[in-house]
Amino acid sequence: MIEDSAGVAARVAEARKLRGWSQQRLAAETRGAGTPVSLGLIQSVEQGKRAATPAFVAACAKALRITAAELLGQPYMPSTAEDREVHAAIALLRTEMAAWDMEDPDIAVRPIATLSRDVLAARKLRRDASSPKLAAVLPSLMTETRTLMYRSVGNDREQVGALLAELYYNARSMAHKLGYPDLAAIAVDRMTWAANESGDNLWIAAAQFHRASLLTSGGDWKTAMTYLERCRTEFENRLGVGDESDLIAWGGLHLQSGLAAARGGRRDLVDMHLIEATETADRLRSGDSDEILVFGPTNVGIWGVALAVESLDSATAIRRADKLYIPTETPRSRSGHHYIDLARAYQLQGSRDRVMGSLMTARALAPSMVRFHPMVHETVRMMAREDARRTDSVRGFAAWCGIAL
Repeated sequence: MIEDSAGVAARVAEARKLRGWSQQRLAAETRGAGTPVSLGLIQSVEQGKRAATPAFVAACAKALRITAAELLGQPYMPSTAEDREVHAAIALLRTEMAAWDMEDPDIAVRPIATLSRDVLAARKLRRDASSPKLAAVLPSLMTETRTLMYRSVGNDREQVGALLAELYYNARSMAHKLGYPDLAAIAVDRMTWAANESGDNLWIAAAQFHRASLLTSGGDWKTAMTYLERCRTEFENRLGVGDESDLIAWGGLHLQSGLAAARGGRRDLVDMHLIEATETADRLRSGDSDEILVFGPTNVGIWGVALAVESLDSATAIRRADKLYIPTETPRSRSGHHYIDLARAYQLQGSRDRVMGSLMTARALAPSMVRFHPMVHETVRMMAREDARRTDSVRGFAAWCGIAL
């Protein structure tokens, strides 16, 4: 269990009061920071009438000159042995990434083929949102792979670079989900370096995807969209060839552009990027088999629901979800996230009875991810505020998430 004793509403109010700002002043400051939030929305969130969205949190954090994680209350304090072990890995990852440009002279490394099997096993743990198991193996695996990188040359070094990019991707995923944005940013930087060392265009695109995600999470949506546009030009001239990795990179970068547009209130651009991604996914001969960006028809469908939720268009989100089939082999990190988004859509629509069903489905698919997800916390808090009776199911789910109601 984790402990979350206050919601975003209380933290926003406290942060602005510490600056001596009124709600009107906060609204003005968000406009000045280029991420405008209306006075009415600030009032509604602080009064508990509206759930805080990622866009709202990023905009307020930018204006208040603090991190989004601070407003979200992350990292949530662990209170079970399993959660403590997950968080304990963060210190090891931080130290490991500080040693990125040197080998460990005291360890023996295994052959690339042997190491590769363990790296791919770690990838599966990430894709299945198995944070406790991933935390147990990731730090030592990163140390060994880093050391092998500096003992390799030529093609071998490129292969190990791709393995190291995967491991930094895993580190970024853990740091992001647990609420350590500074470490997530370092992991993306290291991932970018390893991807460039590998020479693999798809890994390079994956690093670009996550760099843009940092910009979007920080409320710098215009910069994120400009950066992604620049990144896509590297692939555009090759699209006619139909190389699968180029198509995956192109489509994945369009999805990230759609998210930046949605967070920035550019609904006119959201659908444009989603259509481009959908058409690109339809060109893939490999279907949903991409294991790096998880780009394919199913994940584009999941993103379609998410982008509608981020645009606060619950009707479109639910309509798309009703038409979406998610195969059982879809990574649980993606299918679990879909049901979190669907719960948010039902809450926006006012279908309270269906919110809990979606959250329970998400929990069954990816319990660790759901327990640590800040939008789950916001959704549950809103359910509790809307239901004065606080039903057993809401209380029980809140307790499992570590939310003090």
